[in-house]
Amino acid sequence: MAKQSGGDKVTRYIVIGMVVFIVAIGVIFSFVSSSSKAAPYPAIVSKSDGYGVVFNGDLKGVPSIDIWEDFQCPICARFEQSNGVYIQKLITEKKAKVVFHLLSFIGPESILAANAAACSADEGKFLQFHANLYANQSPTENSGRWASEGLLASGEQVGLTSSAFKKCVTDGTYGQWVKNVADDGASNNINSTPTVFKDGKELNRDTEYFDPVAFAKAIEG
Repeated sequence: MAKQSGGDKVTRYIVIGMVVFIVAIGVIFSFVSSSSKAAPYPAIVSKSDGYGVVFNGDLKGVPSIDIWEDFQCPICARFEQSNGVYIQKLITEKKAKVVFHLLSFIGPESILAANAAACSADEGKFLQFHANLYANQSPTENSGRWASEGLLASGEQVGLTSSAFKKCVTDGTYGQWVKNVADDGASNNINSTPTVFKDGKELNRDTEYFDPVAFAKAIEG
């Protein structure tokens, strides 16, 4: 009987794995099947900055910070907790150019979340939505937390209630843009998140990412 039970478990896990795989493929193809590199992306995005979401792109003589991240990445959530407020301050006080590169390493809900973040940029609430997604990140990847319903609920929490935002999220308007960011990350050999650069030089993951004092010194020093 124990042997039979183990076999049942294996079969069940195989079926679950197949379902997850089919759902993931469905999400990806529904987002990018009819798209091209010329597909739309938010006005705040800069193609020359790797399709990143750019703040203070016109500033001169200030640090340029590139942040590669995935909304389902727990280490990215830790980085946001350590430095998110400081980064927002750099943006609002116009002390740095900041480029967010939204990757989708972890699966379909990373794709959905990145698309929704692009939708929030259209409404002028990218930073608020960005912070909210990390603050409410699921401890389990692809758990359903960042399916469309969860993303819309997260949007409501920061005032994103327009029909345009809802349609953008549910239609996957910026699905090709998400793929473009992923392609650019691959071409730049970005293979982990978070990855942070200042003026083209990668910061030290061990000493500068998660110590707010060391991070600020690395940016301003």
